Amino acid sequence: MKTILITQARVGSTRLPNKVLLKIGDHSILSIHLARIKQAKRVDEVIVATTDETESDLICEIAENNGVTWNRGSLNDVLDRFYQTAKLFDPDWVVRVTSDCPLLDPELIDQVIEMAIEGDYDYCSNGLVQDFPDGQDVEVFKMSALTKAWQEAKKDSEREHVTPYIRNHSDFMGGVIFKAADLAAPAEYNAVRMTVDEPKDFEVVTWLINDLGADKSWLDYTKHLLENPDKLSNTYILRNEGYLKSINKER
Repeated sequence: MKTILITQARVGSTRLPNKVLLKIGDHSILSIHLARIKQAKRVDEVIVATTDETESDLICEIAENNGVTWNRGSLNDVLDRFYQTAKLFDPDWVVRVTSDCPLLDPELIDQVIEMAIEGDYDYCSNGLVQDFPDGQDVEVFKMSALTKAWQEAKKDSEREHVTPYIRNHSDFMGGVIFKAADLAAPAEYNAVRMTVDEPKDFEVVTWLINDLGADKSWLDYTKHLLENPDKLSNTYILRNEGYLKSINKER
């Protein structure tokens, strides 16, 4: 059984350009992210899936400096970029995360992987029910599910994002193609954000790292934010706004 983790990274971002290249102290958002996810014990290989854009040379350089493999692909057909990257490694299981989540917890990654394998789910996540903080999202799925999505997904919203086809056709969402499950959070933390989409997010994550360091658990960061409610200044930002924009365009 081979499990790979693919993290998506690109330079372009309308709300916060070059966000994964921004630095907190001496380290970029991407470097902090890679250092943390490499600690996941159930992952055999970590790969950065970036774009064919010239500007993405910087992302490849950071990946190499962190001892991580990279692959480049389509800017807009992210499902194809992700699939073509995964196919190179012939895995049984694929983990999907995104590089604008610098404080993603490696132990949480392992928990979702274990749940997926033990339950033999086609798709498993801690985000089907959004009770974890934004920025701690982990998706684990079989390579066979990714292949089916790549072959059959037609909508722009299903190509611009990797997993909508799988999620929407899962039994968890009332579908019949994929068997899915959600890892529940110990409490409702939906209002907490530790992802980086906008300048205000970057301020919050910078404060967290300066206060606690870059090696704490997701729950440590969450509790610290809740104990300092004045720092919850980014809660107005929509979760999964990029996907919601894709859906609205189709309407």
